[in-house]
Amino acid sequence: MNKILSTCLLATALTFVSCNEDKKDSDLAQTEKTSQEDFNFKADEFADLKILRYQIPGWENLSLKEQKLVYYLTQAGLAGRDIIWDQNYRHNLTIREALENIYANYEGDTSSEDWKAFETYLKRVWFSNGIHHHYSNAKLKPGFSKEYFDTLLKETNTDLTGEAYEVIFNDKDAKKVNLNEADGLIEGSAVNMYGEGITAAEVDAFYANKKSPNPEKPLAYGINTKLVKENGKLVEKVYKSGGLYGDAIDEIVNWLEKAKGVAENEKQANALGLLIKYYKTGDLQTWDDYNVAWVEATEGNIDYINSFIEVYNDPKGYTGSYESIIQIKDFDMSEKMSVVEKNVQWFEDNSPIMDEHKKDSVVGVTYKTVIVAGEAGDASPSTPIGVNLPNSSWIRKNHGSKSVSLGNIIHAYESAGGTDKLKEFAYDEEEIALSEKYGNQADKLHTALHEVVGHASGQMNPGVGETKETLKSYASTLEEGRADLVGLYYLMDPKLEELGLTDDYEKLGKAAYNDYIRNGLATQLVRLELGDDVEEAHMRNRQWVSAWVFEKGKEEGVIEKVKKDGKTYYDIKDYAKLRELFGELLRETQRIKSEGDYEAAKNLVENYGVKVDQDLHKEVLDRNAKFKSAPYSGFINPVLVPEMDENGEITAIKVTQPESFEKQMMDYSKNHSFLNQKKEVKKEEAVEAAEM
Repeated sequence: MNKILSTCLLATALTFVSCNEDKKDSDLAQTEKTSQEDFNFKADEFADLKILRYQIPGWENLSLKEQKLVYYLTQAGLAGRDIIWDQNYRHNLTIREALENIYANYEGDTSSEDWKAFETYLKRVWFSNGIHHHYSNAKLKPGFSKEYFDTLLKETNTDLTGEAYEVIFNDKDAKKVNLNEADGLIEGSAVNMYGEGITAAEVDAFYANKKSPNPEKPLAYGINTKLVKENGKLVEKVYKSGGLYGDAIDEIVNWLEKAKGVAENEKQANALGLLIKYYKTGDLQTWDDYNVAWVEATEGNIDYINSFIEVYNDPKGYTGSYESIIQIKDFDMSEKMSVVEKNVQWFEDNSPIMDEHKKDSVVGVTYKTVIVAGEAGDASPSTPIGVNLPNSSWIRKNHGSKSVSLGNIIHAYESAGGTDKLKEFAYDEEEIALSEKYGNQADKLHTALHEVVGHASGQMNPGVGETKETLKSYASTLEEGRADLVGLYYLMDPKLEELGLTDDYEKLGKAAYNDYIRNGLATQLVRLELGDDVEEAHMRNRQWVSAWVFEKGKEEGVIEKVKKDGKTYYDIKDYAKLRELFGELLRETQRIKSEGDYEAAKNLVENYGVKVDQDLHKEVLDRNAKFKSAPYSGFINPVLVPEMDENGEITAIKVTQPESFEKQMMDYSKNHSFLNQKKEVKKEEAVEAAEM
């Protein structure tokens, strides 16, 4: 629950079976780009998506041993890529295999509109790691007919039948993750984290009976399992070696063992050893031991995220999605931003939350700006710009947490962006000028405050359970909103200027408030189809935060909704009062979390964060239509290419850039796929036949 997506940049971002010999060779073609000045950040644009590239500055300054560590960790991440596809939807791997076989072998007219529509559909599926939109969760609609698809299947000798074929065109499994309880949180969700016929009530009852050996250190039940029914009884299928996803996990372990062999220090090696043990056993106590070891391994230049972590894709908030991010320390920026880390206790002590909800001692928060060297799973192609882990409250309280800002990812967003949309939706020239001068700085500081202070802030009341149990489907959006509010409250505090983080805290704060309110109430709506409710956790939190302060400040005219030349704008009139309102909402949100007040969480989100003003939404879409730039961005990953000597030892590792999005996706399917979908289908059919 601790990813952050950019508010000002609208940052959301990124992540196949070929039989054609001609295309196989071209799939591996890479083009090197090393010049900062000449680097082309944009790789492709289609539908509502923009594909970007990012660089790995400073790679040449790493030792060969450090480069090997990065390479092995990157390969470990890619080894689990198939897992997120299967977690996202039960037919994703089968559909992907069929689509890619068509793409690799079709010899017909590739200039037709139908073929272009097919290519666009395939690229959207690649981007989303499946057939559901990466952000809205709605099923992707193909722009070609069933009849044309049948022709492609026939002409390429591709086999796709049954439900996996029909679901591309029908209305079934319309939402990957459904958060509308009326439709059934699990019954209405297509995500493949629960077996057929399981209800939300059954999930709640199952995990309510799970008791941790030490109630003060609750285990993360469900984080690495799929709950299924066998002979009428609920059973957990564990993600581990020899278990569910075992073939891919064995490959992950193979690369992690290589990484452990070149670890920078003993603590890092110990953490990697525990992660390997966890993958082999699936044991939840080992998972906690690993997280403690990982969070305390703070020395060294290389770090990583790898496992089943964030629970956004589980409508019940138990099961973690597979993800991997490999990080190299950005020494210059980390030094500049360490001031936030060093002063985290001051921020906690001066927070507007209730005294009983404040921590006496905020332990072990570390904050670094890092250079991303590779991403996979749920972090690719759509990537966060900041991460704060681990998610366990007791580990965070007793051992601390790690917060990172993905510096080169943010740089790539900024380098590929523009100001046209800002000028369209900002109220006046003053607002535009503030955003142009302070917007990027404000965004980076908000990320730092969100991750370092926000997620580390506050404590639970004694006896209150984990938020996934108390706040249920509202836990993720409440936590992200709470962390946002911490950042917003302090972005207009003179302490930032005192600490040397800005030359003018008032202008910085104004720019941040303008950007946040504009996005939360208007511009983020470009991501929704007209008539849709807000579903994604971060979008919800930005809307309920913005809508709440807008409503509460109406009487005093804190924010005015203005019509100018037939267009709607939000004009902040009283920034100081708005800061007070952010503080009031932070106080209430922390109370909800600390007390586990489900009804208050539900009322806050449902009343302010879900429904959309349809007239405003239509207007925003109409105003945005003139911009060609896609609303979502994601990334292809640099490719690390090892050079070997005659003994097979790595002598150097070069950083190259993939030629195109589609070439990287096809290469990933060829070289990094370890879940044999056809084998699994046959195994299920054999079991079903035996039971008949």
